[in-house]
Amino acid sequence: QVELVESGGDSVQAGGSLTLSCAASGVSGSRYCMGWFRQAPEKELEGVALIDAHSNTRYADSVKGRFTISKDKANNTLYLRMNSLNVEDSAMYSCAAEATGGPCYLFRSDFGFWGQGTQVTVSS
Repeated sequence: QVELVESGGDSVQAGGSLTLSCAASGVSGSRYCMGWFRQAPEKELEGVALIDAHSNTRYADSVKGRFTISKDKANNTLYLRMNSLNVEDSAMYSCAAEATGGPCYLFRSDFGFWGQGTQVTVSS
C-alpha cells in the first residue's frame, strides 16, 4: 500500500525559499510518477510539478524557473524546492503518486495516491 507523508511547509516572507519533502512508502521497486499539487482557499487544485519514472519533469507555467522537483530513489523521498516565493504561492501543497512507467501529466485524474498536505504561507 502506498503512503505519502509531506513535510516542510512553513510561513515565509515573499522572496524567500522553502523545500517540501514527501516520504513515500510502498513505491520502491516500482515505476511511479510523482507530483506536487496545491490548493489555495476558494481556488481549484493546481498541478505544480511532476517527475515521472524516467526522471522527466513538468512544471506549471506559474512556477517555471522558481520551483525544482527532484526525487531521492534510495530514500523514496520526493522534494520540491521553491525559490522566489510570492503571496500567490500560498496554499496547501500535496504530494501525489501513480504507478506508471509511461508519461504523466499535471492532472488530478492522473494520480491515484495522495498525501494529507503541508501548508505554505507566504506573506508580503
